[in-house]
Amino acid sequence: MSRPGALCERLGIARPIFGFSHSLEVAAAISRAGGYGVFGVARELPERIPGLIARLREAVGTAPFGVDLMLPAGMPETSDRDAVQAAIPAAHRAFVEGLRARYAVPPATHPTFFTETVRSRELFARQVEAVLASDVDGVATAVGLPPAVVARVRASGKTTIALVGSPRHARAALAAGAQLLVAQGCDAGGHTGPIGTFSLVPQVVELAGEVPVLAAGGIATGAQVAAALALGAQGAWLGTVWLGATENRTHPLLLAKLQAAGSEDTTITRAHSGKPCRVVRSAWSDEWDAPGAPAPLPMPYQQALTGELLAAVEEHGVEPLLYEAAGQSVAWLTREEPVAAIMARLGEQTDAALARLARLAADAGPDTDRPTRTALP
Repeated sequence: MSRPGALCERLGIARPIFGFSHSLEVAAAISRAGGYGVFGVARELPERIPGLIARLREAVGTAPFGVDLMLPAGMPETSDRDAVQAAIPAAHRAFVEGLRARYAVPPATHPTFFTETVRSRELFARQVEAVLASDVDGVATAVGLPPAVVARVRASGKTTIALVGSPRHARAALAAGAQLLVAQGCDAGGHTGPIGTFSLVPQVVELAGEVPVLAAGGIATGAQVAAALALGAQGAWLGTVWLGATENRTHPLLLAKLQAAGSEDTTITRAHSGKPCRVVRSAWSDEWDAPGAPAPLPMPYQQALTGELLAAVEEHGVEPLLYEAAGQSVAWLTREEPVAAIMARLGEQTDAALARLARLAADAGPDTDRPTRTALP
């Protein structure tokens, strides 16, 4: 396995810190600070993607960055909102309207991705074409890994990055030709699998061989980055920590909720998208878990059902229902600060942790005069 520094040299970054964000400004700031910013475009309309990537390139100059796409299987052929809406059961509509009335949510006045379209194979194809036509350096795929897309990304000269949540997913990604794997444990925010980060990462590293692996899930400190390196990863992928970045412009009520949350205040729910997704707990997840609540619909029907209401919740700051995808590392999100400060702290903490490990390793070196201890005192 190649050393972590080799991955930094290969990608042209100063630190093996990969940061995912739906904020263009956050992704740009990560890349400018020496990391690898990854901008989520999965919920951007295809016609908007070229302009967004052009803005990102202008913001980072020659620094590398990537984008993240969601390409789940089983979606409708086309983004026919009327057809999807027609398939939503009346009981689910009544439940959502009940939430609207109970929490006095005014109507949304601004469109969002989930009020304008639905996920479909046709939408994914157009998003992929927009990304391939850009000068983005890397393309990450999550919740789906079509081998044909991986092959096209590689052929375009861009780095292919695959998020995997199990050894089975890792094997599929390697067979598809992914050049960088992100082993994402269930500690992570957003769509996630059932395996913990410390159990998953070494398994994926062993399977990957010479293919570099990043650790993801519950990572927010430099000590955790160092631990990821000790597990065999060559870097770390962070997401939740950037919700506290000044550049993210997180809604003040949501930011306060995130800052007050501990690791036990996150929950995995299907109420967000129809797929298991770790979020900070709120009245939204509680209502869907309550006795008598309907089971969330599969993707994309759940987001077609709830898109307008959640857009209104965010727009009007309806605090009880406000939530965000967040991992168990939310416990370290205690203040708002610029990305540059977060990156600097991560670098200092990582260096300190690695130095501490080096001292421990030196102290634990071979010593024939040292008695062997068979049990802890």
